[in-house]
Amino acid sequence: MHSKVKSRSPVPILTYHQIAETPPKGSGFRSLSVAPKDFERQMAFLHGMGYHGLSMTALQPYLRGERQGKVFGITFDDGYLNNLTHALPVLQWYGFSSTCYVVSGMLGQTNSWDAAMGVPPSELMSAAHLRQWVAGRQEVGAHTRHHARLLALDAVASDAEISLCKEELEHVTGTAVSHFCYPYGEFRPEHVEMVRQANYMTATTTRRGRCHAGDGLWELPRVPVLRRTHRMLLWWKLVSQYEDRRRD
Repeated sequence: MHSKVKSRSPVPILTYHQIAETPPKGSGFRSLSVAPKDFERQMAFLHGMGYHGLSMTALQPYLRGERQGKVFGITFDDGYLNNLTHALPVLQWYGFSSTCYVVSGMLGQTNSWDAAMGVPPSELMSAAHLRQWVAGRQEVGAHTRHHARLLALDAVASDAEISLCKEELEHVTGTAVSHFCYPYGEFRPEHVEMVRQANYMTATTTRRGRCHAGDGLWELPRVPVLRRTHRMLLWWKLVSQYEDRRRD
């Protein structure tokens, strides 16, 4: 029923959150902030190694096994303003594209869903910022309307979070929103079906690993890039089974 990845070689999809200086000690999830200088060095390193960073739409032919090449996906979760200010110039410099998964009902607000876990507030992109992101040849993806915990919602509420997010973001950006990311990496089979029925082309998870033949396009694993992920480790994550061995 679900479309499968048909790639002959593994395709890595990188996961970033904030491109910002490290929050103060004691803050929650400090590892999810990658310093701007480190992000630039990572992209420069991979570019120098002959890799090309792609959005989820541009990655499609590789995920489906229709093309082969030294490519990797670039995704940003949550829609932070620092993705626009710090990551966009670097992506443009190297000719890379990416997908930023945005919480449609919280544009211009902060990551309030993280407050209980001790994460400092950080500004999210507004509607105008999203249009700048798209004008910079980057892509917007969906991350529900309110960064929802889908496992805690009934079917009607879950479907609204998934489908209305797409509609709202398409209205704001004037472009198709074809890719989804499950907040917190939490989902059940019925949520996968909701994503498919909402006409998303792919959905990504927090399951670790590169994309292999047999992976469903609405349950794609990714490769996390964290604060202390140095360049050689990043390269090793792309070319070896380092992440594949960490799959659930």
